[in-house]
Amino acid sequence: MNLSHRLQDTATKNPDKIAYHFLNQSSTYAELNAAVSKFADGLQKLGVKKGDHVALILGNSPHFIIGMYGALRLGATVIPVNPIYTPDEIAFILNNGDVKAVITLDLLVPLAEKMNAILPKVEHFIICPTGQVNGEMDLTSLTIFPKMKSFTELLTLGDLHFESPVLDDEDVAVILYTSGTTGKPKGAMLTHRNLYSNASDVAEYLKINSDDRVITTLPMFHVFCLTVVLNAPLMAGGTLLIAPKFSPKDIFDIAKNHEATVFAGVPTMFNFLNQYEESNPEDLKTLRLCISGGASMPVALLKAFEQKFNVLVSEGYGLSEASPVTCFNPLDRPRKPGSIGTNIVNVENKVVNELGEEVPVGQVGELIVKGPNVMKGYYKLPEETAATIKEGWLYTGDLAQMDEEGYFYIVDRKKDMVIVGGYNVYPREVEEVLYSHPEVVEAAVLGVPDPNLGEAVQAFVVKKSNSLTEQELLQYCSEHLAKYKLPSVIEFIDELPKNTTGKILRRALKEAVLNK
Repeated sequence: MNLSHRLQDTATKNPDKIAYHFLNQSSTYAELNAAVSKFADGLQKLGVKKGDHVALILGNSPHFIIGMYGALRLGATVIPVNPIYTPDEIAFILNNGDVKAVITLDLLVPLAEKMNAILPKVEHFIICPTGQVNGEMDLTSLTIFPKMKSFTELLTLGDLHFESPVLDDEDVAVILYTSGTTGKPKGAMLTHRNLYSNASDVAEYLKINSDDRVITTLPMFHVFCLTVVLNAPLMAGGTLLIAPKFSPKDIFDIAKNHEATVFAGVPTMFNFLNQYEESNPEDLKTLRLCISGGASMPVALLKAFEQKFNVLVSEGYGLSEASPVTCFNPLDRPRKPGSIGTNIVNVENKVVNELGEEVPVGQVGELIVKGPNVMKGYYKLPEETAATIKEGWLYTGDLAQMDEEGYFYIVDRKKDMVIVGGYNVYPREVEEVLYSHPEVVEAAVLGVPDPNLGEAVQAFVVKKSNSLTEQELLQYCSEHLAKYKLPSVIEFIDELPKNTTGKILRRALKEAVLNK
């Protein structure tokens, strides 16, 4: 069984059940399943076949769901990409991921045109209409015009009775690119078994069912949303309440108008909802569960939100390499604020020392994970894979401890990683951009507390001359990095603190920031 086949089964058993609401439109499971089959056939007619790689550069929309499930039904591998990435970042993923077809918005056609020359493997750009494009754009003048196809036409011309090829559970279904400590993203290969098992186990653990109406405002290209807010509810036959973007007003309106039962978000979202001056707790009265992930939620915020809106918030933990969920606070036992909860169904977490031996209760060690959700490996990186997966155990790099009741607590995150509004930022990636500027001698990047985003990126730079300004360097960074990766502050200093071997002492920099 896989996600595409499960959708087909649900459509057969409950054809008239609403699968999703999006703005002023909705779709039944029968309609969604038909669109998925037609799109799969449309892709096949373009020459896309089982094993080919298809990128989705899309925001939250039905296009994303139909595009992903259609590609999966065909047996293609899906590569979701953040649409706010810079051309450099997108081009790296598309080239490294050997992408054959790209599904993207008409708003991004100029971006596709700009990147076309450096994307020799991309044969098709499948364009989704937004209704926001200026009609004066002369598409025929673009060099990518011969490669451009219409998402709508593929649906129209596709055969409703498309027959999916035989799919093996160990076939790679999705490659999720996650920033690596080397500064370049790594593609985590998730199989059909990985995704199906984790969505099924999350649905069982959190009791997600066909009566649930789940607010889908987390970005669909992010693994948190992909499994917990998209695949799990669809697998259970629930209804997605799709929000194109996060807005406190929109979330309250959607919850009230559609009697939402589940909301999932990163702590930043909960903070904005809690602080929204026009909020009315009555608008969220139908919620039975809120889910928090992506970063640790401050206990004070968790308690304030629960008290204000009278709803349980369950914190969990996951990582792309685990599809992603390994832990959640259980619903049938006491929830422990500050904890990431206990093992979900079929997944085992363990805290070990440097020798891989399990440490005693309460002792800090590295969190490792085992289960059907653990990735196949990193795409084209066998050495990285071998260093991360040992004897079936995924080494997360996160420091944790377990209490006597089996609840886990994250003590520290992967070394030096910064989490900005739920998104992972690796300092090395930002530092490489800073170092590429001709006026920069040295640079160090770290995370600092931020009241709205949880953490923000701060850079310390040693420059060659006084002519370089903070604004100039920020502008340079914005040309190479996504907005959430940009430093909020760039502080120029005469020298970076180092140890006797010349290694930069980040801890000394962080202490200096916190002591100001």
